[in-house]
Amino acid sequence: MTTGTAKCRTCGRPIETGGRPGRAASYCSQACRQRAYRERRQPDGPPVEELIAGIGGRLRRLRLAPAPAFRADVEAVSAQFARLRRLARLAGERVVTEPVVTEPGVTESPATEPAVTPARNVTAPGVTNPPRDEDAFAALTEEYRRELRAHCYRLLGSYDEAEDLTQEAFLRAWRAWETTGAIEHPRAWLYKIATHVCLDFLRKHHRSPTTYEPVPGMESGDGPPPPRLPWLQPFPDDQLPDVPAPQHDPDVRAVASETMELLFLTAIQRLPPRQRAAVILRDVAGWSAQETADLLGSSLASANSAVQRGRSALRAALPGRREDWSAAEPTADDLALLERYMEASARADIDAMVALVREDAVLTMPPNPFWFTTREALFGFVRPSLDPASPAYAGHWKHVRVHANGQLAVAGYLRRPGTSVHRAQTIDVLRVEEGAIAEITTFEPHLFASFGLPMTLPGSDESGSDEPRGR
Repeated sequence: MTTGTAKCRTCGRPIETGGRPGRAASYCSQACRQRAYRERRQPDGPPVEELIAGIGGRLRRLRLAPAPAFRADVEAVSAQFARLRRLARLAGERVVTEPVVTEPGVTESPATEPAVTPARNVTAPGVTNPPRDEDAFAALTEEYRRELRAHCYRLLGSYDEAEDLTQEAFLRAWRAWETTGAIEHPRAWLYKIATHVCLDFLRKHHRSPTTYEPVPGMESGDGPPPPRLPWLQPFPDDQLPDVPAPQHDPDVRAVASETMELLFLTAIQRLPPRQRAAVILRDVAGWSAQETADLLGSSLASANSAVQRGRSALRAALPGRREDWSAAEPTADDLALLERYMEASARADIDAMVALVREDAVLTMPPNPFWFTTREALFGFVRPSLDPASPAYAGHWKHVRVHANGQLAVAGYLRRPGTSVHRAQTIDVLRVEEGAIAEITTFEPHLFASFGLPMTLPGSDESGSDEPRGR
C-alpha cells in the first residue's frame, strides 16, 4: 500500500492519504469541512453552470434505441443529477425563509433546544454564552457524525437523504451554537436536532411503501407483489458507528440495536414518522423512555404509546424466525455461496446461478418498477441478457464483494459488447435463507463512490471473481 499527500481544499495544509481506497480526503479537519460548507464552496467537480450544461448536452443526445445504449446513457447522467440536487440543497441554505408553521404532532418545539437531561458540558464550566469555537464544534461533529448519519438513514431509508439531512442538522446546530449556551448533553442535543430535521422532511414529503404493480408484457411470478420503496438505497457498512448502540431487553423482539437489514428498513418505513422515530430512538439508538419523550418533545405517555404501537406493527411485519434482529456476520457457508454466485455470473453459467436461488426468490430494483417473485420469472427476465447468442445480450459481468446493510452484497460491473472496460452497473444486496438466495435487491450505480469503489474496471480479465474487494 502506498501513501501520499494532498492539500486541504480550505486551508491548504497537507493531508496524509495513507493509500486508502475510495475517495481521497479533501479537508485536513472537520473544522475546515464545516468552513467549506458555511462558505458554500463546491471544491469537487465542475462549477454549477458547467454541470448543468453537461447534463443538458447528455439529455439532448439521448436516443431510445438501441435499448442498452439508452440505459447506459441514462445511468451515466444519474450521478450528475444527484450532485446537482445536493448543490441545490446547499444553495437553498443561503435563503432566509419565513418560519414554518408546524403541523400538530410533528415538531412541537424548536429542534435546536438542548435536551433536558444533562450529561457533560462541551464548554468551560459557568460559560453561558460562549464564542463560536470552530475546533470544539468540529470535534463534536466528528464524534457523532457516523451515529447520526445511521440514525437518519434508519428514519429515511435513503443514503443520499441521510447524508444531506445529517449535514443540515449540523448546520442548524452551528447556527444555534452561540445562542444555545452551555450544552450539557451534546449527544441528546444533536439527536434531537437530527430527528426533527428528518421529521420535518418527512412531513413535507409524504410517502409510505406501496406494493409493486404489474408491468405490461412482463411475467413477474405468482407470488404476492412485494413492498415498493422507490427511495430505498444501500448503506456502506464501513460508515456505521464504531461503537455499537447498547443492547436491550431480549423480550423486545421487534428490533435490535445495530440492525440495518433491508427487511427491517422496509418494515419500519411503514410506520408513521413519529412512531417510527420513537421506536428507533428507544429500541435502536438506546435512549430511555423519558429521554425518547424529551427528544421528541412529547409527553412520556405519548412517547410510550408510540413505541408500543410501533413494536406491535413491526412484530407483525417481520419474520418470526428472527427473534432479536441483530445483524449477524456472514458465515463461511454464506461467503462460499456468494463466491459461487459471482463466478457463475462471470461465466454466464445460468444453470449454476439457478441452483443457488430459492424457488420463491424475490427480486426488486428500486427505484425501477421491475419485480419478480419466483425463480422462474426472475431467470426468464435475466437469461436473455446473459446469453451471448441472444439479441438482448448485455455483455460480460464482473462482481466485487462489498459490505452493505449487514448483508451479503456485490457490486456489478458490465462490459458491453464492442467495449473494453467494465463499467459500474448495479449493487446487489442479497438475503440468504437455508443456504440459498431468497431475495435480491438491485440498486443503481451512483453510490459506488460511497462504497469506495471505482466506476470502471479493466476488461481484459474474464475470470470475474478475482478483482480487488470493495471496502
